[in-house]
Amino acid sequence: MTDDFEDIFHDVDDFYKKLTKKMFKEMEDIEEALRSGKLEGEWDIKPIEEPSVKGYVARGRFQLGKSQPLKTLKLPKQIKEELREPLTDVFEDKDNVKLYMELPGVEKDDIQLNVTDGHAEVKAKNFYKTIDLPTKDVESDKTVANYKNGVLEVTIPKTKTSAAEERKRTIKIE
Repeated sequence: MTDDFEDIFHDVDDFYKKLTKKMFKEMEDIEEALRSGKLEGEWDIKPIEEPSVKGYVARGRFQLGKSQPLKTLKLPKQIKEELREPLTDVFEDKDNVKLYMELPGVEKDDIQLNVTDGHAEVKAKNFYKTIDLPTKDVESDKTVANYKNGVLEVTIPKTKTSAAEERKRTIKIE
């Protein structure tokens, strides 16, 4: 059985080496095409050769043939305008639920935060996220939020008694 695993890892390693060799060959071909004038445009190609890291960083604008205008690689407008889900961490201790959200490039006044019924909802420019809190037993009216350096920190206090206990009432039977 051990031999089977060794064979699999050997095959994966061989595949990776072939793929890497092919990628480097293609990048060398692109560099040569730029030098010879077969490929025109503005390119910045830098090899990465650090311990345990090899590769290329390639940035550029290209032109195919002399009759076509120079084209810039850009993201489609619809992708830029789509809502993105911010990176979020949720922590809970005995007294609070804490949320941390990354909202880069957002102004404090553009952030809308709603906390209700075991959920938190954040809207800000192109960001939107609804978070299920780890408990419904929170005091949303006592929520505190701070925004600094692109990070929203939200502290939501937990109730001292659970919602089920609050709703529980002794009913006198007549």
